[in-house]
Amino acid sequence: MKHVLGHFASGVTVVAAAGEDGRPAGLAVQSFASLSLAPPLVLLCVGKNSTSWPKVERVGRFGVSILAEDQREVCAALGRPGPGKFDGLDWTATEDGAVHIDGALATLDCAVHAVHEAGDHLVVTARVHALDAREDGTPLVFYRSDYATGVFS
Repeated sequence: MKHVLGHFASGVTVVAAAGEDGRPAGLAVQSFASLSLAPPLVLLCVGKNSTSWPKVERVGRFGVSILAEDQREVCAALGRPGPGKFDGLDWTATEDGAVHIDGALATLDCAVHAVHEAGDHLVVTARVHALDAREDGTPLVFYRSDYATGVFS
């Protein structure tokens, strides 16, 4: 299943929030989609074994950063387990605790709407409260267990 579904190209996002101590928690998320325009909702899937998601969920609000093609190192840092994921990364937190990766193609500020168990993952729906996008750049695309480059050249 993993091999076959790897043939579906996807963008890469970072989902992150700053806790009460101001320190960010977050993770790279490939399973992300627009869900509804009215009300504005997005959907993401997170592995149940994630140690970062519970920290983000506790804040209740989070940022989604849609990564640019030149942000592979961001994806690698946020995709690995353990502390120090944000060391050396440039990021900005909003007053509500959403964390955005500097240089991302687009950002969304979201609040957790609902969380559903689904196999070995959680399906999270979130209400979008603010969004922004830059007009230049190309997305970071993941395809067949690797980054796809030059797909928008």
